[in-house]
Amino acid sequence: MKKVLIFLAVLIVSIYPQSLKTKLDKVLKDKFFESCLVSIQVEDLTANKILFKKNEKMLLRPASNMKVITSTAGLLYLDPDYEFKTDLYYDGFVSNDTLYGNIFVVGGCDPDFVTQDISTFVDAIKSLNVSVINGNIIGDVSFKDSLYWGKGWMWDDDPSSDAPYLGALNINDNCVEVSYDSKEKLFNTNPKTKFVDVKRIENDVELFIDRNWLERKNEILIVGKDDKKSYTTKVNVLNPELYFLQVFSEVLDSNNVIILGRIESHKISENALYLTSESRKYSDVIINLNKESDNLSAEMTLLALAEKYYGKPATAKNGINVVEKMIEEIELNSEDYRLVDGSGVSHYNVVSAELIVKILKYVFNQKPELYEILYNSFPIAGVDGTLEYRMKNTSAEKNVHAKTGTLSGVSTLSGYLTTKNNHTIAFSILMQNYVGSSTKAKEFQDEICKILSNY
Repeated sequence: MKKVLIFLAVLIVSIYPQSLKTKLDKVLKDKFFESCLVSIQVEDLTANKILFKKNEKMLLRPASNMKVITSTAGLLYLDPDYEFKTDLYYDGFVSNDTLYGNIFVVGGCDPDFVTQDISTFVDAIKSLNVSVINGNIIGDVSFKDSLYWGKGWMWDDDPSSDAPYLGALNINDNCVEVSYDSKEKLFNTNPKTKFVDVKRIENDVELFIDRNWLERKNEILIVGKDDKKSYTTKVNVLNPELYFLQVFSEVLDSNNVIILGRIESHKISENALYLTSESRKYSDVIINLNKESDNLSAEMTLLALAEKYYGKPATAKNGINVVEKMIEEIELNSEDYRLVDGSGVSHYNVVSAELIVKILKYVFNQKPELYEILYNSFPIAGVDGTLEYRMKNTSAEKNVHAKTGTLSGVSTLSGYLTTKNNHTIAFSILMQNYVGSSTKAKEFQDEICKILSNY
């Protein structure tokens, strides 16, 4: 009789396998979740059916899942063809090979401008047959307000490259890469620029590279004992607009254009003449924003939204007003959440899994042309971005397109995947209040994604 019952039990399980709810509940019964808060919502967008939810209305910190909200608002209200522009002007007159006037660079919050893009400006200046500028290099940063960080950003994030100083003129992520070969005792910066000083301090501590944030200086410190190893670190810099102008002047100098004046920042003169522009579409910006979880790109998107709808100077608060308009459009109450920045760096942000899934669902159902852009901007499990090394050799690999998020004690993952019967799933997993590494939290997220991929 016992053998018959066992056989029947096995037969029933094979005919009626564990439900999705049973499998996910089993994952969430782990001891890890006795102290760690979790908010989850999973919805089958093809069948228009919620498959699983737990604490879906609970307000938790989104970390970089805030970028799902910001980047979607960018698609809806900026348009994929919106251009982040950096404009070049000059005033005065040209006599022989000398410009008796100033060069103006007008910032438009382009987050992806790099040193190589300056070549467009150099070519434009050379087209005037100028090799000497008898005036100043001036940056107009009136596009945005003077706040250099987001609300609630942590003082001890400085000088991390994840906490770049924000400006209307940005270059190289407003960071400098520093490398040091302790065997040869040689250091380099990328870009090579006089904007930063490098100071070597030898002592008995383990070697590290830092910026002198305590004294608020653009001074790179290489501290510790030489150990025959090589080190590379990326640090943020103060006053990004002056950093931009310094690198610009150095590139001009390397192209045999001499600047006799100063580098300074103020509004463009009324009689300035347009030379050229370097522009970047939002459809390109959103890729780096989400794939690499670029905080600068998210904050510049928020400011672009602010400027478009409220004018200059753009502020994060006005950008949030536009994002809240989106929340109302998807028929949720924006007053139920707290949003303060575009990137999720701030611990002040609190949202729910329900909100994120509702946004993902709205784009999928109502904006199919934008859904494709958003979907392709997310990291792909086991392939690229911040998911490059996760879920490899599983059913979730190359299937999950999702945005990661990490803060101290916070780990999140939200996005899309496809089930075995070719249904599109939107999901959001928010985890908060654990101690130590995020590895365990990410393992649970990956397991949930594997279960959903096999559904």
